[in-house]
Amino acid sequence: MESLDGSELKLTIADKPSIATLVKATLADIKQNSFVEVTSMPQPDGSLSALEVHIFPEAMRGTGEGHYPWDLRPQSMMTNANVDQVGATVDGRTLTLKYKEGEKKIFVPANTPIVIYDVGDRADLKPGAPVFIVAVKQPDGTLEGRAWRVGRNGAAPAF
Repeated sequence: MESLDGSELKLTIADKPSIATLVKATLADIKQNSFVEVTSMPQPDGSLSALEVHIFPEAMRGTGEGHYPWDLRPQSMMTNANVDQVGATVDGRTLTLKYKEGEKKIFVPANTPIVIYDVGDRADLKPGAPVFIVAVKQPDGTLEGRAWRVGRNGAAPAF
């Protein structure tokens, strides 16, 4: 497997991995009270603009809740929260997201990649499938993939 920087990685699958597939969605699929994960970039005026939105199933509500730095791009942020309000704009939507420590308003441009999580299994882990993996380094230097997010039908995790 190849990492984001192009280096070769040795990866194993955990005995009981969490596997979810990502299916394309639209702005219309983001509803009030959905639990979402939004990767965003700070704008010069202090606002946030989404790079991607993941809509979690109910079983994942609360996963990673909060607002914190993320490594998708330099200075990118991650907000995992409940959708409190969805506001329409000319070229997208504005989401008001609430989490335990506060809230954030994030602009979601119309062309933002949006996906919905669906149940996956080991059969979804196919050569060439786009994946995002949460892995833990083992004593021998290999990585053990514990949580896998696999793109399906043209959907892909952001890289």
